[in-house]
Amino acid sequence: MTPARSSAPALAVVGATGAVGSVLLRILSQRADVWGTIRLIASARSAGRTLAVRAEETEVLALTEDAFDGLGPGDVVVFLTPAEVSARWAPVVATRGAVVVDQSAAFREDPEVPLVVPEVNGHAVRMRPRGIVAGPDCVTAAMIAALGALHAEYSLADLAVSSYQAAGAAGRAGTEVLRRQLSLVAGTSLGEQPGDVRRAVGEDTGPFAAPLALNVVPWSGELREGGWSSHELAVRSETRRILGLERLPVSVTCVQVPVLTGHSLTVRARFEKVVDAAHARDILKSAPGVVLVDDPAAGEFPTPADAAGTDPAWVGRVRASLDEPRALEFFVCADNLRKGAALNATQIAELIAGERA
Repeated sequence: MTPARSSAPALAVVGATGAVGSVLLRILSQRADVWGTIRLIASARSAGRTLAVRAEETEVLALTEDAFDGLGPGDVVVFLTPAEVSARWAPVVATRGAVVVDQSAAFREDPEVPLVVPEVNGHAVRMRPRGIVAGPDCVTAAMIAALGALHAEYSLADLAVSSYQAAGAAGRAGTEVLRRQLSLVAGTSLGEQPGDVRRAVGEDTGPFAAPLALNVVPWSGELREGGWSSHELAVRSETRRILGLERLPVSVTCVQVPVLTGHSLTVRARFEKVVDAAHARDILKSAPGVVLVDDPAAGEFPTPADAAGTDPAWVGRVRASLDEPRALEFFVCADNLRKGAALNATQIAELIAGERA
């Protein structure tokens, strides 16, 4: 017999035991409680574990169809899983009437699935013919709140960005391999001669294309036509979709750096209107999801160490272009696990929960 439904929607988290899932569970304990029951789901190897949710121990269920029993219209299921898992299970959940919030790449290109960052296009969450809402890649999420606020004032014309991506974006495997590599090269003169770091690290590059310790790796993703990476093209496509600018010229270079948590980006945005840097700073100060830290004379600018463990995108080094009066340049950092994934998924889920009120 199906239990009586609470007036508050239920929330299920698939991938609850992963790196992003752990962050999302912490976020739930820090925000207003809009949920009835909270259900935790993960792979079979994690089933039976208990995790603290809202100060209560909750058992993790194995990912099977039975795990979604009792979920229906008004309820929300967040997927924090690899794309192939989301592609397999999200439609199953949606056919039951629950709304899926998927943080993987499985549905980001689907025209029937809105790609949502609540600070920028939260209204799009209501237009979901497949019953699925997608969140963007963590690199896109890091910059898009600041960029969206500036676009609303000046109308974005083209964009060039370089990302400096933390190892944590590759999950626990990324952070673990960086820690191992750092232990191998710590306290040595490695890096002074060609090949030093590669010889010390050996084949232990993990999910990265080259050793990350004492290094910078200008690659993320799979090779695509023209020498672009899949990750670079994804950031381009996602930015266009979220801002509603289908033909926006976007150039992206993705770079991995030896940072555990926190993505950073340099951004050069050219607009349709002439940009006043002082006014742009005022816009960023009041933009939701953004903190402005911009006083280089006092040594105040954002770094990923500042952003780690925090909700907003941190913006600084805001300056007018030297050769283009319609262009603005700035630097932005955000916690890739929190702002870039878990928080965005939580905010989308809360918007959907609010529809039931």
